[in-house]
Amino acid sequence: MSFYRDLRDVLQGPRFRRLFATRLISQFGDGVYQAGLAGYVFFSPEQHTTALQVAAAFAVLLLPFSAVGPFAGVLIDRWSRRQVLFVSTLAKGLVAACTAALVWSGSDGAVFFATALVVLSVNRFVLAALSAALPHVVPRHELMMANAVTPTCGTFAAFLGAAVGAGLRLLGGDGYAGTALILVGAGAAMALAGPAALTLGRGELGPDLGEQTDRVRTAVRNVAVGLADGARHIFDRRPARYGLATVAGHRLAYGVATLVTLLLYNNTFTAGGVAGFAGFSVALAASGAGYFAGAVATPWATARVRSDTWIALLLGTGAAVLLVFGLPFTPVLFPVAGFALGAVSQGVKVSVDTLVQRHVDDAYRGRVFAIYDMLFNAAFVAGAGLAAGAVPSSGESAAAVAGMAAGYALMAAGWTVRARHLRRAEPAPTARGG
Repeated sequence: MSFYRDLRDVLQGPRFRRLFATRLISQFGDGVYQAGLAGYVFFSPEQHTTALQVAAAFAVLLLPFSAVGPFAGVLIDRWSRRQVLFVSTLAKGLVAACTAALVWSGSDGAVFFATALVVLSVNRFVLAALSAALPHVVPRHELMMANAVTPTCGTFAAFLGAAVGAGLRLLGGDGYAGTALILVGAGAAMALAGPAALTLGRGELGPDLGEQTDRVRTAVRNVAVGLADGARHIFDRRPARYGLATVAGHRLAYGVATLVTLLLYNNTFTAGGVAGFAGFSVALAASGAGYFAGAVATPWATARVRSDTWIALLLGTGAAVLLVFGLPFTPVLFPVAGFALGAVSQGVKVSVDTLVQRHVDDAYRGRVFAIYDMLFNAAFVAGAGLAAGAVPSSGESAAAVAGMAAGYALMAAGWTVRARHLRRAEPAPTARGG
């Protein structure tokens, strides 16, 4: 299959292998941590979660650390990205251990959420550095395949970590001690990514400071200027601009879908607690399989059709799937919808990642991917917030599902128009005389 061939090809590079290992170890730990956190926050047997409570939890956990994005982007355009990976992964592991200690003591207040925010915030540095470093370890012509296999395998590692965390929770029950042990294991995995990063040279991942202008250096002292520079850089490059707008729209819909799914499994399909967490984990696993399928299909598809056409097909598929498998609101069909939306999500992300990396300069990649991360999370929270006012605690809302489908259909139409415009703009093949 194309995915395995691409993975084999990019793994030929020793520097890529080292960066790849750093990503896999770190994101496996992220998955374990998020599973422990989700079980503790959303599936406590003492509470029946409402839409507003879910949206509020997402906002508390995601919005503040999204503000770290501009700082992360500016700094990883100035600091050694290898050092950013090393220090950040160790810091994540240490603070995850603090979260575990708080859970062990039964804390679920402001200090608990603060430690979770620190872990998620530091992770912005890790993910932004990994994305900005990728063009330094693979040739330009291999970026598409690297973008297919690298973030996808990282996502798969995160899903695997989440499955391990979920399995440990199902075995250990809802008690504080069991959750704390899950979080300790997550912290250990996060910290192990640090030594993996040290297998790369200090300057091997950039940034290329020689390419930077005085204005970029000034941006290190002025984050607002750096963010504005990154935004202008994106705006001046139409493919990257369209790609980021599409990711924001998709994540808006994904926020709605996640809130609906969580409520259905916590309050409607099951009685909540361990049963709700188990059902939600099945849907999550189906989504993870979809992510993998989207990653496998995208390099194969984009070798045969334009990226614009492929994105349009994916988004159109998402619209159809929501109507066919989402509207019945049954626990049998919802994982099918999760699989399909996972495939759409990863297929779109791989395509957009490549568009962004190909059309932005290295001196700006850190800030551009910081903006990318901000949109990624802020749009997700916005979607959950919009749904909170319309979705009942049962999670059953035909209007929400229809609205998501309409959004996907509109984005698919936009990319279809763009693909047709690009085909018409191509020069006609020269006729050869006989």
